[in-house]
Amino acid sequence: MELSLLTDVGQRRSSNQDYVSHFENQNGITLVVLADGMGGHRAGNVASEMTVLDLGRLWEETSFTELVDIRDWLLTVIEAENKKIHDLGQEEEYRGMGTTVEAVAIVDNNIIFAHVGDSRIGLVRGSDYQLLTSDHSLVNALVQAGEITEEEAEMHPKKNIITQSIGQANPVEPDLAAHVLEAGDYLVINSDGLTNMISKEDITAILAEDMSLDDKSRALIALANERGGLDNISVALVHFESEAST
Repeated sequence: MELSLLTDVGQRRSSNQDYVSHFENQNGITLVVLADGMGGHRAGNVASEMTVLDLGRLWEETSFTELVDIRDWLLTVIEAENKKIHDLGQEEEYRGMGTTVEAVAIVDNNIIFAHVGDSRIGLVRGSDYQLLTSDHSLVNALVQAGEITEEEAEMHPKKNIITQSIGQANPVEPDLAAHVLEAGDYLVINSDGLTNMISKEDITAILAEDMSLDDKSRALIALANERGGLDNISVALVHFESEAST
């Protein structure tokens, strides 16, 4: 397995409210966490960084190797973080703070992830891009209800309104899923600043190029900036180079 993480402020924002990192638990199992913060002043920066680092610190204290244990752990720590961010958000300095989160644990050639918000996890196998997550957003709810098309959703004026985030008053309900990966697969974990600017065809074309994984991360962000860079842009690429032993 090879891993590359990169974040960029983009072309229009004065600060970067995204945060992405990776951690290993006591058995060497990797957890990748990406968060896209929201809120005025420093609030978004604080929410995303706190969420990533809190989950990472707690992960480093665990020794899980079984997917069912990791699933239960993700549910528990994400709700605890939701309450922590919500409580801090009652202070004037952090009013309205919140963040998306993608937390992906990698066990051999298996992944299990938790998803909250409108950041995304995609699987690239050959020339095919499969979106593994469903946006927790107003426009996606309208698409699912058949009220608007996916094409209309792309240009919808309320596209950035999300229906779940870390820091909300109600308990958070993460989407959880597990997948078995094959040799050659790429996981693309990103904030919406990437996929709002470039297509799945752009992503698969860049991943097919003969360059290092870090260069592929840089190329994805460079293209998003070239197309406008309207938001912060973060990406975590995971490449499964060979079949893992079980």
